[in-house]
Amino acid sequence: MLAFVFPGQGSQFAGMGNDLARNFTVARQVFEEADEALGFSLSRLCFEGPEDDLKLTQNTQPAILTVSVAALRVLQQESDFVPEFVAGHSLGEYSALLCAGSLQFADALRTVRSRGEFMQQAVPVGTGGMAAIIGLDSTEVEKVCVEAAQREVVSPANFNGPGQVVIAGHVSAVERACTLARQKGAKRALPLPVSAPFHCPLMVPAGEKLAQVLEKISISSSQVPVVTNVEAQPNTDSVRAGDLLVQQVSAPVRWQESVQYMADQGVDRFIEIGPGRVLSGLIKRIARESELGNVEDCASLQKLI
Repeated sequence: MLAFVFPGQGSQFAGMGNDLARNFTVARQVFEEADEALGFSLSRLCFEGPEDDLKLTQNTQPAILTVSVAALRVLQQESDFVPEFVAGHSLGEYSALLCAGSLQFADALRTVRSRGEFMQQAVPVGTGGMAAIIGLDSTEVEKVCVEAAQREVVSPANFNGPGQVVIAGHVSAVERACTLARQKGAKRALPLPVSAPFHCPLMVPAGEKLAQVLEKISISSSQVPVVTNVEAQPNTDSVRAGDLLVQQVSAPVRWQESVQYMADQGVDRFIEIGPGRVLSGLIKRIARESELGNVEDCASLQKLI
């Protein structure tokens, strides 16, 4: 069985998508549609940078979505792969929903652009932070967060894989949690270079604004089950899809459970579609026996087909 998975924020780099756009009309058309839908040259930002502009959350989110959709369209044109499940990490869930036929590209683009702005606005710059805790299990990390909070917010944001949990919240609470995690045997506790504390309760205001945007767009029932970040369970219902996208902004990404669920259902091949190979690295540690591939440029496509 086959699953398509789509990357989230952090996978971006200047130059992404350029190779596909140069070599495939269908990819070039995706970038043209993105430029038209957003009213500026997102394609140039993807192809040329600068990196600092590409790192701005409101740019990063539509940029990764666009590269992922361009890679998906090329894969669909050049192969007969049909996934039994789709999933995406955080922002990548929008790419997954688009692949499953739930979202239209222009709607998804404008929504994730707004999502990035809302997430950035939810917490003043410098107030929130994130850190990766390596070498403690998820239960231990949750206990560390409870102990470190001290009337501030810090909680697990991404359950990425065995012994790898990302936490988010107020900067000082995250720092306390890192210190505690090291004391309790974590191999590493690394602050992450992010502009906001994603997937924690501080993001609730962003979710409320996102709900208003999602109400105005059409969400269809999925043609392929989407394994959602919030529940790590498959969903095809259009109403629930919107609700889960709202919850997702302030709830942890249950990536390890999502991959494990798909593996338990018989998925033994995962194709990562979009920039980078971050998810492939995580899946390798969760579903060790699975076959992995990715599509981000012509070379990776050729390996697959």
